[in-house]
Amino acid sequence: MARANRHYIPGYVWHITHRCHKKEFLLKFARDRRRLMQWLFEARKRFSASILNYMVTSNHIHLIIRDVKDEGAIPQTIQLTAGRMGQEYNQRKKRKGAYWEDRYHATAVEAGSHLGQCMVYVDMNMVRAGVVKHPGEWPFCGYAEIRNPRQRYSIIDYESLLGLFGCRSLDEFKELHRGWVEEAIEKRSCKGREPRWTESIAVGTEAFVTDTKEILGIKGSGREIVKGHGSYELREPLSPYNAVFGGKNEGLRAKNEHFWDEYA
Repeated sequence: MARANRHYIPGYVWHITHRCHKKEFLLKFARDRRRLMQWLFEARKRFSASILNYMVTSNHIHLIIRDVKDEGAIPQTIQLTAGRMGQEYNQRKKRKGAYWEDRYHATAVEAGSHLGQCMVYVDMNMVRAGVVKHPGEWPFCGYAEIRNPRQRYSIIDYESLLGLFGCRSLDEFKELHRGWVEEAIEKRSCKGREPRWTESIAVGTEAFVTDTKEILGIKGSGREIVKGHGSYELREPLSPYNAVFGGKNEGLRAKNEHFWDEYA
């Protein structure tokens, strides 16, 4: 599997999306979706990554995640989960070739209301796709786990969720979370795809996005800060700079050039 180069800022919350190769439906069977969730649990146990929400669909996954103790926890989580899934699937199907797209995309999300909006965006994925009418009908996601917490093999880091949203108990957070989802369904605000969560480098207040760009230093050069619907976004340039492809790579798009080299 190709190395994923990504920006990295310790302690940040990241929304990560990773698609199957050529958007193939390689996770179309429930057994594969369950297996991927098992690897997420194993990754959380091994690397102490804080998983706040997740969604496993038929051809891609979403993760809302942050590191708590180990700066390498996030890329190690992706590497283990994606790598083992690809190996097992190819061995079982006697298949050759890539299982995932070369790169996953990571968007930094500011804690607070923006994180809440991102949580709902992930929850509503299969509703947007028209597969279910309510996220509670799709068992392969964080929403289902939050509504019915597991006694064992829990993927969600409930302690971090409570701290990030200032809740005193899990029941308090569950009610808050349920309210967000029901409001989105009522207002039908979950119908359209929101590129800010899957294409931006950072989403939040103007101060958060500006600070993120400054922290990135030269890696933030050429990235544009724009105001969206209730948030600011740090976006990739329309025409990537210093991106030269040749030979086999000349047909690839130069986008999402983030750098987590030292960890991935």
